[in-house]
Amino acid sequence: MQEDVVGAVLNGQDVLVLMPTGGGKSICFQVPALAMEGICIVVTPLIALMKDQVEQLRRRGIPATAVFSGMHWREIDATLDNCIYGNMKFLYVSPERLQTEILIERVKQMKVCLLAIDEAHCISAWGYDFRPPYLQIADFRQLIPNVPVIALTASATPDVQADIQAKLEMRPSPTGETLVFRQTFARPNLSYSAIAEENKEGRLLRVLSNVPGSAIIYARSRRQTQQIAEWLRWQNIPADYYHAGLTNKQRADKQDAWINNKTRVMVATNAFGMGIDKPDCRVVIHVDPPDTLEAYYQEAGRAGRDGQKAYAVLLYNPNDLTTLIHRTEQQYPSIDLIRRVYQALANFLGVPVGSGQFTSYDFDLQQLVSKFNLPAQETHYALKQLQHEGLIELSEGYYRPSRVMMSVDNRQLYDFQLKNPHFDSFIRLLMRMYGGELFTDFMTISEGALARAFLISEQEVTNVLEQLNQRAILVYEKQKDKPQLTYLTPRINAEQLVIDAAALAGRKHRALSKVKAAIDYIQHPQQCRTRLLQTYFGELPDEACGVCDNCLKLKNKQHSVDTIREQVRAYIVQAATRGVSPRQLADQFAAMDTDLLAQAVRQLLADEQIGYNEGGNLVVLTH
Repeated sequence: MQEDVVGAVLNGQDVLVLMPTGGGKSICFQVPALAMEGICIVVTPLIALMKDQVEQLRRRGIPATAVFSGMHWREIDATLDNCIYGNMKFLYVSPERLQTEILIERVKQMKVCLLAIDEAHCISAWGYDFRPPYLQIADFRQLIPNVPVIALTASATPDVQADIQAKLEMRPSPTGETLVFRQTFARPNLSYSAIAEENKEGRLLRVLSNVPGSAIIYARSRRQTQQIAEWLRWQNIPADYYHAGLTNKQRADKQDAWINNKTRVMVATNAFGMGIDKPDCRVVIHVDPPDTLEAYYQEAGRAGRDGQKAYAVLLYNPNDLTTLIHRTEQQYPSIDLIRRVYQALANFLGVPVGSGQFTSYDFDLQQLVSKFNLPAQETHYALKQLQHEGLIELSEGYYRPSRVMMSVDNRQLYDFQLKNPHFDSFIRLLMRMYGGELFTDFMTISEGALARAFLISEQEVTNVLEQLNQRAILVYEKQKDKPQLTYLTPRINAEQLVIDAAALAGRKHRALSKVKAAIDYIQHPQQCRTRLLQTYFGELPDEACGVCDNCLKLKNKQHSVDTIREQVRAYIVQAATRGVSPRQLADQFAAMDTDLLAQAVRQLLADEQIGYNEGGNLVVLTH
C-alpha cells in the first residue's frame, strides 16, 4: 500500500493513511518528500519519537531537525533559519508551535513541499488521545494552501476518520472523495487471548514457558513493573523493568539490552514501545485491562512484526474491570479542583500572571502535592485536563545534554576577552574544543571534558559558564533529565480560567464508552477477537482468524461434538431397529456435557443420519 500512498502524495493529493503499528507509516511521507523539492513539515506530539526520527534520518545522511517545547528561543531561531537557507528536508514540530509568530513568519519564507500529520487521531475529540493544539493545523494550512497534506494514524474508528478529514479540511480527489488508504487491522500471525485469571503470576509463568523468545509485559503502575520483573528473575527468567521515572541512561541501557536479546522480558508501563523497532517480539502480555481498544491494539501489535507466529495475551479478573470504570470516572475531576491545581502550579513554579508562555520548568508532582496539600491522584488527573485544554504540556523526563551557543559575534567576544582577561583562557579553550559553529548553532558540550582540559572541577566549569550566561556572552543550557512542564499560553488568573463543563462531560462520556467497548471485547465469550477489532475500527470483518482463544475454543468444542456424534451414532446402531429412547440415550451419556450431547444429536438429526421411528425411539437412517 505504501507505493499507492507515495504516488498519491507525489500527485499533490491530500491523503489519510491508516496502518497498524509497525506497518511503515513513516515511509509514506519520507519517500515522497525526498523526491520533491523543498522541505516537509511533520507535526507530531511525542517529543521522544520526534527526536528518535530526526536522529534516524540524520544517520541515513538526510538533513532533519525539530522544534519542540523546552528549546531556547535562540536555538529555535537558528533552526528555522536553517530550514529557509539550508538544505533541510524535514522539520518536525510539536502542534502547539504552529501558531507561534516566529514559526508562522519563517514558514512564509520556506519552500514547503508536504505537510505530514502523525498521530492524526489526536485531532478528534472522538479519538482516544485528543489534543486541542491539533485543531490549529487547519489554520496553519492557510499559510501553505497548495501544499498536500498526509495524515497518518495506526488506529481510528469511522467517526475519528471522518473527523480527521473534516478538521484538516482535506481536499477531495478528482473523484470527489478524500483519498483514504487503509491497511487491514487483521494480523493473521497474531493470536489474541483474553483470560480471566486470579493467579496472574502463575499464568505469566505458564505463558512464558510455552512461548519462547522476547516478550513485553505491560503493567499499569511503575511499582508493578519492578515487582513483576523481580519475581520473574526469581523464576530464572531474564527480565527487567522500564518506566518514564527512570533516567535517560537507565532507559536507554534497558531498551538496548532487550533489543539485543540480553534481556528476554521487559516489564513496562505504556512508556515503553513507541518508536522501538524489534520485529521478533513473540508475546505481549497485559496484566491490566486497557482503557481503550486503540491503545491495546497498538501495544499488542508490537508482537510478531516479523510476520511469524506471535501472541497477545490479556489477563484480567472481575475486580480489574470494576476498577477500570472507577478510574476512568476519576480522570474527570471537578472544575473547582482543576482551577485550584492551576493556581497551585503557578505559585509552585513562580509564574506571574501574563507570563510563562513556552517556558519549560523542571517539575516534581510529589513536591507540588505535598506543598499545597493536594490529593495526589486527583491532582495528576487535573494536570491532564489542563493539558487537554491546551494550557500546559507535560513530558516525562527526557535527556538532553548541556549545550552552549554564543550570544555575541566574533568582534564583541574579542572585546570582552580584552576587558575580562580572567575569562580569556576559558573562552579560547571553549572555542578550540567546539569551533566556530558556536556562533551559529547550539553545540552539545561536556562539562567533564572541559574540566579535564582546563584542570578544574566540573562545578567550577559550570560556574564559569553560568557567569558568561549572565553577562549575555553565551547561552548556557544545563543538562536536563527531569520531567518537564511547559506553559503553552501566558498564565492567567485561576478564577478567570474558562473550562467548558459541557465539553468536559462529553469527554468523560466518550471515555466511558471506550472503556465499555474494551470490556465487551475482553468478556466476549465466542466471537473471533480479530473480527471484534476489525468491527470496532470500522472494517468489514474477514473470516474468523482461527488462532485466537475464542476461535480455538470453538474448534475444540466442535472437535468434542464430532467425537460425541460418532459415539451416539455407534450406540444407536447397536440398538438396530428397536431404537433408543431419548431417556436411554441421556442415561448412557450421563457423564457428558448436556449441551454438547444435545448439539451432537441435533446435528445427526439435521444430517438425516438418525431419525425417530413410530415408537418415538431414535434409529439410524443411513449406515
